[in-house]
Amino acid sequence: MGIKRHIPNAITCGNLLSGCFGISQCFEGNLILGAAMIIVGAGFDFFDGFAARMLKVSSPVGKELDSLADMVTFGVLPAVILYQLFLQLNVHEYIPYLAFLIAAFSAVRLANFNVDERQSDGFIGVPTPANALLIGSLPLIIDMYPQFTPYIMNEYVLSGIVVVMSYLLNAELPLVSLKFKNFGWKGNESRYILIGVSILLLLILQVAALPLIVVTQVAVSMVFKK
Repeated sequence: MGIKRHIPNAITCGNLLSGCFGISQCFEGNLILGAAMIIVGAGFDFFDGFAARMLKVSSPVGKELDSLADMVTFGVLPAVILYQLFLQLNVHEYIPYLAFLIAAFSAVRLANFNVDERQSDGFIGVPTPANALLIGSLPLIIDMYPQFTPYIMNEYVLSGIVVVMSYLLNAELPLVSLKFKNFGWKGNESRYILIGVSILLLLILQVAALPLIVVTQVAVSMVFKK
């Protein structure tokens, strides 16, 4: 195999480094760049699996490394973003630490994913990348659409996001994934509908579409629930 077998793991490390850089930027007060690193990490996360399948070099080490990278980029980084948003509010000094429940429940989610054979071609509960993109979109929406700031920068809203998303990460809720076994319409209706609606929302709302895409994933999954 030579160097070929290391390519997917190198891409996975790109995901991990994106998360590390994003966390450092958040603690320096740059939540926009921190949130952008979730998007960059999601790109690496997609292409590492794609490369492993294309090169036929999947391995147990690669699977474990992927989970470790996801924990940083899609578990700790979104928790830090929420923590920093809480700090900008006039709340009790201990309230911001509520944000780190996202990291804890993301860890549980990733551990379950690695041992749950039901999730080979779908998801049970909201995936950590989707949750991280939803949370990461908050500072981006505030920056691009200041009129939404009062609706986001509220301790009850942020606390609600923590509680609801912590639950959904590990809920017994089958969700559609974008793992295609073939590209025909039959059997992939939910996937194509999710992709189509997501593209439409992104074209209309841009970054503000990210929370709605997660809601769409849940809604489509419930409609096509087997």
